[in-house]
Amino acid sequence: MPNFNDILVLLPEFYLVAAACLLLLLDAFMKPEQRGLLHWLSIAVLLVAVYLVVAGQPDGTATAFNGMFVRDRVAEILKVFALLCTVLVFVYARPYLADRKLFVGEFYTLAIFAVIGIMLLVSAGNLVTVYLGLELLTLSSYALVALNRDSPLSSEAAIKYFVLGALASGMLLYGMSMVYGATGTLSLAQLHGAAAHSAMPNLLLFGLIFMIIGIGFKLGVAPFHMWIPDVYQGAPTAVTVFIGSAPKLAAFGMAYRLLESGLGDLAQHWQLMLAVLAVLSLAIGNLVAIVQSNLKRLLAYSTISHMGYLLLGLVNAGPEGYAAAMFYAISYALMSTAAFGVILALARAGFECEEIDDFKGLNQRSPWMAFLMLLAMFSLAGVPPLFGFFAKLLVLQAAIDANMLWLAIVGAVFAIIGLYYYLRVVKVMYFDKPQDGVRLEVQQDVSLRWMLSLNALLLLVLGLCWGPLLGWCRAAFGLVSA
Repeated sequence: MPNFNDILVLLPEFYLVAAACLLLLLDAFMKPEQRGLLHWLSIAVLLVAVYLVVAGQPDGTATAFNGMFVRDRVAEILKVFALLCTVLVFVYARPYLADRKLFVGEFYTLAIFAVIGIMLLVSAGNLVTVYLGLELLTLSSYALVALNRDSPLSSEAAIKYFVLGALASGMLLYGMSMVYGATGTLSLAQLHGAAAHSAMPNLLLFGLIFMIIGIGFKLGVAPFHMWIPDVYQGAPTAVTVFIGSAPKLAAFGMAYRLLESGLGDLAQHWQLMLAVLAVLSLAIGNLVAIVQSNLKRLLAYSTISHMGYLLLGLVNAGPEGYAAAMFYAISYALMSTAAFGVILALARAGFECEEIDDFKGLNQRSPWMAFLMLLAMFSLAGVPPLFGFFAKLLVLQAAIDANMLWLAIVGAVFAIIGLYYYLRVVKVMYFDKPQDGVRLEVQQDVSLRWMLSLNALLLLVLGLCWGPLLGWCRAAFGLVSA
């Protein structure tokens, strides 16, 4: 039976479930012209959740429901940034959804349920909790991708996402069943010690391989990346910006819980697997992105390469590497929201602003938007002194510390190759003439313009003052005093 302490430990999650249900009820009785109230209520709900996560965070590690749920510093950081990224998504999405008659309550409630899945996933202390959080996140994401029911492209993307996601979830579950069969426990804490003394090591390794496949799909690393380009392009851009940000934090949390908390004793086996996936992701992501003409597909392949860099941190299999990987996941989430935010700011009814050519001459028409996009592109490319540069530097250092100098060299080479397609977007904005017949108009929504400006400028500020955030990430893994 749950006790009062269990409820306190899960207070942010219980609060969000109750709030999401209340928003569903409100939406049922609201008139279409009152939908703006639901928008601001949803943002308020998320900000209160941020407060509950931070204010209620215990000094050490707290568990609930017999260790099925873990509340620690790692979960705190990931939850805070997942909630803040979702707030940004809500602000950016409003004018886009209103223009396309998609401004419905389902968008907000599904996104909040997805965030609850993220929060469960990053706090998982049991294989059952991992799967529960993962399914809550993915099922909500499938519905979000299919939000525009009148678009064949969105429906096709949702079906592909669902089929491949179901396959990956099945493989993950199959791997979990093998691990349970080899160790006799579902608890990640007990699994950590039992894995090294399992009577069936071969079964355990097979389970590990299937779990790596599941993690690879959720991260979107090659060769499990097939869904990313089609989903990014086919989903409404307001949904794409969500899928490309907060769930990446969840994927890192899932990888950390399963690989370190659960199967840390098998690090010598999964380190090489992750290294191979990292190389494939860096190669496919960067090389295929070069030939893309659609900006959303370019950013999709860019995501694949960035998840390859995140794996460089995980390959380290130590606190320094995990801190670097978490720092990278946070930086990517903020960079992704900024890049897609500019697309949303320039899109309008009948014009999606998805092609790279649509950005021709943007500097002549809206210098400020061009500058914000420049910050996002340069940060994604890892140009100093922006946020993305230091994130890349840290994961490359983590790979070197893991005695994988060759892997760090591969990462550095592909960082230079990746610079090309990011610079191509900047060149189009600043040096090409505006395209005939294309009128670029910036959304007049004040909240969007201010939050987008803050988001993009934060990439510069954090690039110059990244120490406190890195210190917070390091403290989560016990490297420095909190």
